[in-house]
This record gives sequence, C-alpha cells and structure tokens, in this order.
Amino acid sequence: MQVILIQDVNNLGGANELITVKNGYGRNYLIPQKLAVEASPSNLKQLEEKLKQQAKKEAKLLAELNSVIKVLVDGALKIGAKTGTSGKIFGSVTSVQIARAIKEQKGYEIDRRRIHIIDEVKELGTYKAKIDFGNGNETEVEFEVTGE
Repeated sequence: MQVILIQDVNNLGGANELITVKNGYGRNYLIPQKLAVEASPSNLKQLEEKLKQQAKKEAKLLAELNSVIKVLVDGALKIGAKTGTSGKIFGSVTSVQIARAIKEQKGYEIDRRRIHIIDEVKELGTYKAKIDFGNGNETEVEFEVTGE
C-alpha cells in the first residue's frame, strides 16, 4: 500500500514523502494516527502542488540568504574591546559581541548561536567567524578587534 506521510515518522520517512508500507500498518496505525493519508490520485496532486510551492519558497529564501551573505562578506566588522598596555584584551570577544556588531554595522539580526568563532580572540587584530544559516549554507565573516 502506498501512503503519503503527513508528519516525520522515525525509521520510515519525512513529511510529504510517498512511501510503500504493508496494508495493516498503513490502515491500522499510520492513517488513524493522522501520520499519513492514502496515496489516491487527488492526494498525489495535492502533494505535487505542495512540493511546487515549497520549492518556490526555498528559492526565494535562498535568494534572500545570498544577498545577506554578500552584505556580510563585504568589509570587515569593527569590534571594540578594552585592552591592557601590551595589546591583550581583557576577557575575549564572544559571539554575542559579533552578533551585536552585525546588527549595528550591517543592519541584519543574526542569532548568536549560529556564529562560531574560528580562533580564540585574546589580542587585537583581524579574525574570522563562521555563520551557519542551516541547510548547508554558511559563510565566513571577517572582524577586526580594535582597542577602545
């Protein structure tokens, strides 16, 4: 029996996926639990339309994401830090400071949990951080630590 999954089901498949299962499993468990619907011609057409609209949304999001990445890569961020006489920073630069600098200097709000600093920042200079946008989309952002 072929069914279309409505939700993700462990060890079976993801939402909006057409799969083949045994008749009893489909009729007695998946369909009554509202995890799947039978793969009738009308349901297959709905699935096809849903997948088309999802592809359009993803293309639009990817275009927006590419414009954000282009802005972020263009020019280094400036982050001020308190330093001692030898040029060492008191504490270190964190992803929160980088997120705040991106918001102030580039105009985009990025969650601090998506920012990963590549090298530990303890002195003045130029460093890189990686921003993971999900779905394999990531970019490296250069930031310069200057003394306040």
